[in-house]
Amino acid sequence: MFEIERYTADQKAIWNQFVLNSKNGTFLFDRNYMDYHSDRFEDYSLMIYRKGRLYSLLAANKMGSVLYSHQGLTYGGLIMSDKVTVADSVEMFRVINACLKESGFEKVIYKPIPFIYHQHPAQEDLYALFRTSNAKIIGRNISSTIIQSDKMKFIESRKSGIRKALSNGITVRQSNDLSAFWEILDTNLKNKYGVAPVHTLSELQLLQSRFPQNIKLYLVYKDDIALGGSLLYVTKQVVHTQYISANIEGKELGVLDLLFDYLINHEYTNYPYFDFGQSTENMGSVLNESLIFQKEGFGGRGLCYDIYEYEL
Repeated sequence: MFEIERYTADQKAIWNQFVLNSKNGTFLFDRNYMDYHSDRFEDYSLMIYRKGRLYSLLAANKMGSVLYSHQGLTYGGLIMSDKVTVADSVEMFRVINACLKESGFEKVIYKPIPFIYHQHPAQEDLYALFRTSNAKIIGRNISSTIIQSDKMKFIESRKSGIRKALSNGITVRQSNDLSAFWEILDTNLKNKYGVAPVHTLSELQLLQSRFPQNIKLYLVYKDDIALGGSLLYVTKQVVHTQYISANIEGKELGVLDLLFDYLINHEYTNYPYFDFGQSTENMGSVLNESLIFQKEGFGGRGLCYDIYEYEL
């Protein structure tokens, strides 16, 4: 019933159209996004056909004898047509696993797409994992998410930051000045954690040029000087903060409090979810308590980005 093919570049248009029409895909699975770092990964994405028609996709890469839900993406898992049934998903996993084993793979690392990104319920893959693969959770990163139709009030320290920002003439506006934001972000990460951003400036500029409706930058200014901001990834269901940063003066003036009041309570009220992203490291074993405290102060509450492993 099911046929499995390995993705090749000449199938790009077919792949992208399926992602666009799927019930749980986002622009991160569009090949114009995925392939910006194709030199870093050995792509081993799969296209699953049912009776000759494309039925599901799996964005993946190969490392040795391990197949990974694509390591260049925050989440992965089966990208499914809304016609996928539970019984079919179980059978798909059996066929996929048999094909992978035949191809010499010994293990799979699988990152399902969190439910907030689903346009229709799409956890058939989790049931199939349970039924077919004896999968275990090896990582659990925690994000902070707001349900926009029933959001919580900001805590007093966040409200105080908003008042301080307003009294100092801070303003918020959408911007294309990625260089200004990048300088703040890069300096902040190096000084605080000794690391660089996941994306380079040129990569972000490239991705934003390809997805201007999905990748949006908002900066906070005092006297036309940028003090901080956030780069958003906007999908059908979710507004996700890919990067957040402010310089020393911006932190003192509460610019991020004003920024998120604007984004959550004014600019993006029509989206179901506002997701602040993960506050964990090392597969979830380390919690950045000061970072998640800030996000929870805006009303964000826990959403897990899980990572599964199973032997073939």
